[in-house]
Amino acid sequence: MSGRKGGRTDDVAAIGERIGHRFSDIERVSRALTHSSLREGGNYERLEFLGDRVLGLVVAELLFSNFKEADEGELSVRLNQLVSAKTCAEVADELGLHEFIRTGADVKKLTGKRMANVRADVVESLIAAIYLEGGLEAARKFIEANWTRRALDSGAARRDAKTELQEWAHQKFGVTPVYKITGRAGPDHDPVFTVSVEIKGTGAGSGQSRSKRAAEQEAATEVLVREGVWPGAGEK
Repeated sequence: MSGRKGGRTDDVAAIGERIGHRFSDIERVSRALTHSSLREGGNYERLEFLGDRVLGLVVAELLFSNFKEADEGELSVRLNQLVSAKTCAEVADELGLHEFIRTGADVKKLTGKRMANVRADVVESLIAAIYLEGGLEAARKFIEANWTRRALDSGAARRDAKTELQEWAHQKFGVTPVYKITGRAGPDHDPVFTVSVEIKGTGAGSGQSRSKRAAEQEAATEVLVREGVWPGAGEK
């Protein structure tokens, strides 16, 4: 894997220790860590597609079990935050998975949000690898270990970001936020949308996700945090 000495077997064993699952299919794990920019063998795109769905199911179950009084709207807001690229990238960083990701030279030069998306994709791909080897229970064990704290955190209980931003914009500037799709990437079956939100009187916000609505929520959240309406990560 990129940036490490030793063979793939050693890397797979090291990854297994970090995430708490012993893999037997070395080729699958290697594929789960390979970006499409590295044009040799397979890449993680199909695994990412499956892992995204497994993650969504387990997190939905987690929320359904722990927030018995929450309505569908609140559960949806919580779910979107927990399965977002931002959260998945945070999990990847906590586990140090960047050490193992294999990319082409052009992608190695990327920084910021675009590389965060790659790290997020790898987390979902590894979830798929765990699921295919150990079934739903094995995948659930990994997801609960890394998402339960986030799910129960008070920050996940925020109200709908778009609603919050609209009320704030009306009160402060007397205007309504305007959302625009500024980019779309990825295959048709699993697109990634980039959305901006503009508010006359203050700076724009940007968000990225696999659905337009979730990207709008990310953009609204960016403005709310920047303007001090909502606390940022690590703040109360």
